[in-house]
Amino acid sequence: MRILVVGAGAREHALLWKLAQSPLRPQLYCAPGNAGTAALAETVPLAAEDIDGLARWAAEQAIDLTLVGPEAPLAAGIADAFAARGLALFGPTRAAATIEASKAWAKTLMQRHGIPTARAVVADDLAAARRALDTFGLPVVIKADGLAAGKGVTVATTRAEAEAALVACLVDRVFGAAGERVVIEECLQGRELSVLAFADGQTVRPLVPACDYKRVGDGDTGPNTGGMGAYAPPPWVTPAMQARIEREILAPALAALAAAGRPYRGVLYAGLMLTRDGPKVLEFNCRFGDPEAQVVLPLLATDLVEIAQAVVAGRLHEVPLAWTPAACCAVVLASGGYPGPFRTGLPISGLETVPPDVLVFHAGTRRVDGQVVTAGGRVLTVAAVAPALAEARARAYAAAERIRFEGCHYRRDIALRELVEQPLAEGSGAESR
Repeated sequence: MRILVVGAGAREHALLWKLAQSPLRPQLYCAPGNAGTAALAETVPLAAEDIDGLARWAAEQAIDLTLVGPEAPLAAGIADAFAARGLALFGPTRAAATIEASKAWAKTLMQRHGIPTARAVVADDLAAARRALDTFGLPVVIKADGLAAGKGVTVATTRAEAEAALVACLVDRVFGAAGERVVIEECLQGRELSVLAFADGQTVRPLVPACDYKRVGDGDTGPNTGGMGAYAPPPWVTPAMQARIEREILAPALAALAAAGRPYRGVLYAGLMLTRDGPKVLEFNCRFGDPEAQVVLPLLATDLVEIAQAVVAGRLHEVPLAWTPAACCAVVLASGGYPGPFRTGLPISGLETVPPDVLVFHAGTRRVDGQVVTAGGRVLTVAAVAPALAEARARAYAAAERIRFEGCHYRRDIALRELVEQPLAEGSGAESR
């Protein structure tokens, strides 16, 4: 069996690592991959956004199954292009991926079908946006409608900050076409949670829940990033709450997409806030989260190839999901300056000293003259599995300390809130993607 994974980050490395465990022993390929994925899969020198090139290559190579990591190619219609060639792809069509590609469309869908979410108003000009702003209290959340590489959300604590966010989107066009419309919404308070689910258009199967960390600094300080770490499962999410999330959010979302003529196949990601009134949707994403994939996939005991095939074939109901009764903690090692400007090409040392029971998923890396060097903002994800979260956390941090590159920085408080006697930090509703 021949399987292609599209993408170049730690999420894609984690997918390949899990696929490689399949008893089917698939031949793996990755486009474009990184220094870590090259150890598991043959590298295909095609960008994730080169949809025509990828579809043509997959057809020529008789690829049996493709899994797509990033949202951009899904939103651009890679699933449609592969289907036109008769190729199986795990991921939603362009129409279904709109649930992430347009926050305004997703908000309207949720409102129409009674899926719990924050009150919101959509505006496409500054005057209308300012009028809408008058109907909200503070803090208030301003979101660029489209994909903005994790930088399109502002949680404004003052009217001036909210006005500045509106001007940045609608006047200065700092996010380009992604900011031509904005979503203004109430700022939800509570515990933030990521719940991913496999979906085949009719059946939805949730994965274990996870918590990620979006801001760059300890104590949730500094700007938003693509994610600085995660852990799974959070001990405070009860089976009853998981069942409620499936019943009130995931299943209705799948039904709403089908009713809209956009049946959803792939992974549906629900970013949630557990408020006093129950779980509410902050955002939907159309793919595996990053870094959530790096803590959820290590706990999955069922063959991922079998699951992906069942999703594509519309028979997910035939595949029961099994999970390892353990915890996983992951820490992201980032380049100096990230999420702002950063240098690349810096040598990475210490990888060979990481214990074999700790996972190191490569993100922004490449190999130059036999040396692994930095090639992005988020460079590596160090993840560890253990019977208890405290042990998983200790293993991950001990391994992270062995790895060196100039400017390396990482948060020191991933999962710490679960282990100390203090209230759980309230989330801001500021999605990072």
